[in-house]
Amino acid sequence: MKAEARTYWLRAGGAVAFLVVLALVINFASHGTFLQPGNVVRVLRQITYNFIMGVGETFVIITAGIDLSIGSLISLTGVVMALFANATGLHGFALIAATLVVGLAVGGAAGFVNAVPVVKLNLPPFITTLAMMQIALGLSYILSGGQPVPLQSSDFRNTGYGSFLHTIVPIPVIWMIVVLIVSSVLLMRTRFGRYVFAIGGNEEAARLAGISVGRVKTAVYVISGMCAGMVGFLYMSLFSSGSPQTATGNEMLNAIAAVVVGGTSLMGGRGAIVGTFFGALLIGFLDNAMNLLQINSYLQWVVLGGVILLAVVLDELRKRYLKRA
Repeated sequence: MKAEARTYWLRAGGAVAFLVVLALVINFASHGTFLQPGNVVRVLRQITYNFIMGVGETFVIITAGIDLSIGSLISLTGVVMALFANATGLHGFALIAATLVVGLAVGGAAGFVNAVPVVKLNLPPFITTLAMMQIALGLSYILSGGQPVPLQSSDFRNTGYGSFLHTIVPIPVIWMIVVLIVSSVLLMRTRFGRYVFAIGGNEEAARLAGISVGRVKTAVYVISGMCAGMVGFLYMSLFSSGSPQTATGNEMLNAIAAVVVGGTSLMGGRGAIVGTFFGALLIGFLDNAMNLLQINSYLQWVVLGGVILLAVVLDELRKRYLKRA
């Protein structure tokens, strides 16, 4: 256990060192623009949504699953929450809290539906979550009539783009920090987290060891759905509306990219929330740097794809080296 902890912290330290060097290089190339406080805050705000989506994916992927529905669930939960907020007579904190609970409940329920065919029928997660992606997207368009649902209340404005205690730190970044801490503790310091790793490492061995594989796998898909609901809430607050077109682009792929780049194995059994944070941060660095350097937006997709491929190749080479050693 001590050796594993030492390896974990060495890898984390290496990731920090790499990101620091990368930031300095980008800052030099952008003539000092990259590390200006305003731009750093902008990067942190941009990665908030990608990271929170990535947290749910991390739990799922460690169990050797995948969740393709998170983008559509963000759209669906955003529309449902906007409709709820407009229909209820609540105000202030009560309105914000109740709307968030509704979003988490809808996302969690969709995650449960994703898990049932996987657990009960042993269907591939790729197929079940792909189906949910289509179902959730269709429902979001039906409920909204194909148009954004504008919020009638201004109570969400501060949550979407306000600052924490009148500092330069955006409130969404505080949400990201809280999610980072809570999810890291859940995955790395609890029995549930150990079960998640055990199932990803060898599901049959975990079952023989007395672990309730079905319940744990169901829980990770519920967590992924709730993470999508939280991002839906933040997007709804940011844009002051719930739209069926929100997060239907590359958001899901970027979240999976952050997980993979952060060191989580697509084969299951290995990963970390901190790694996903570093992965999201690296992608955020690259996106922001290419914008500052005015690199063609289409080329940015090529670079992101190259980074994902490189991360997967390095992971495979690492596993082969460890086998030989």
